[in-house]
Amino acid sequence: MNAPHSSYTRLAMLLHWLVAALMIGNIALIWTADYVPDDSVRPLIDTHKSIGITVLGLAVLRLLWRYANPPPPMPATYRPIEKRAAHGAHWVLYALMFAMPLSGWAHDSAWSAASTHPMFWFGLFQWPRLGFLQGFDPKAQDWWHDTLGLVHTYLAYVLIALLVLHILGALKHQFIDKDREFQRMLPWG
Repeated sequence: MNAPHSSYTRLAMLLHWLVAALMIGNIALIWTADYVPDDSVRPLIDTHKSIGITVLGLAVLRLLWRYANPPPPMPATYRPIEKRAAHGAHWVLYALMFAMPLSGWAHDSAWSAASTHPMFWFGLFQWPRLGFLQGFDPKAQDWWHDTLGLVHTYLAYVLIALLVLHILGALKHQFIDKDREFQRMLPWG
């Protein structure tokens, strides 16, 4: 593994901002589903699924990059509890980068109409469903679909809460503590 630097690598920065934008945008996108015309709901949901699968792929890349290129050390001005909280929050965010798309994929795979509504990644190619979540009797199929949908929704609430804390923490360090936090994660920093 390489020695840590004072700021993140350009690829780490790109992956951070791209995954953040996609996850936040995907949550905002799905919240609009109740407010669009009926004929727009299915394309909106399909786009939501495609973005989720994209996040999953980027999360794998991001984790591999992080392993090969360790993040910079936190500033010495951070208190020990802040360092522990930041490390814990980062690992929960990483877990959510995987759990959100996987739970969504599982939720979609357990849909009773999945076999008649193939899933396409941005309309380009068919994305497979998780076969072990299909073929149950209709009552069990509905239970799995509903349960996995709740898991996906509750994970989204955890993600939103953690993102708010992450952003507030970065703002606190940048503007109150004057730690130049943004310069560690912005390419022009």
